[in-house]
Amino acid sequence: METNSLLLALLGTGITFLSTVFGASFVFLFKNDINPAFQKLFLGFAAGVMIAASVWSLLIPAIEMAEAQGKVAWIRASMGFLSGGFFLWLLDSLLPHLHPGSKTPEGLPTGWRRSTMLFLALTLHNIPEGMAVGLSFGFSGAVEQGFSLASAFALAIGIGLQNVPEGMAVALPLKQATGSRFKAFMYGSLSGVVEPIAGVLVVLLAGSAFGFMPWLLAFAAGAMIYVVVEELIPSLQEGKHSNLGTIGVMIGFVLMMILDITL
Repeated sequence: METNSLLLALLGTGITFLSTVFGASFVFLFKNDINPAFQKLFLGFAAGVMIAASVWSLLIPAIEMAEAQGKVAWIRASMGFLSGGFFLWLLDSLLPHLHPGSKTPEGLPTGWRRSTMLFLALTLHNIPEGMAVGLSFGFSGAVEQGFSLASAFALAIGIGLQNVPEGMAVALPLKQATGSRFKAFMYGSLSGVVEPIAGVLVVLLAGSAFGFMPWLLAFAAGAMIYVVVEELIPSLQEGKHSNLGTIGVMIGFVLMMILDITL
């Protein structure tokens, strides 16, 4: 594994981590939670970006790379995608966490604080995002395999944009749970640390066995789609303003698609 690949993976995931920090910093500006209508729009945008990134930045490159390796592309893409979804389902089922706006914790029963479980909820979301960005940057020099630094930056920009409202969405409830803006900011920011960690680990794994790259790309896609379907879409349909959530999904999808195609 070349040092450059790890440094590039750190660069890309560092961008997305800082965007989470920026989103969490809004806890110092808002006295109360953001308007529910805007929250639905932001969550929809995040879902749209993740869906588009899964298709344009992960699944399609995974299929193209598997074909270039002389493998049966649909088998590797399908197995990787399903494995990614199963992995997130396993974490979702075992790790105690609480989503913003929800009163019922998920995962194994625990006596952990509400603030800790809110923190873990966003951390779960950030794992597949870190994997996706890390892989894209770590192998951005493999142009012949369908990668480029421009497409990696496109993915980082898209994920970074949706990390801002995500960081905001978790920091504001954390302020109420902890009673401290600073603690809420720190929790919200630290939830993004998992992205560089996941990004570097997956690049190390892919570097030791480059033939697994199609599987890993599809794995990250499956993990992201699980987050969208299991967590984001149900949140968008609860209560009022679900139409704004749908509009957000479409805007996020189109923006990510444009970034991936044009850059």
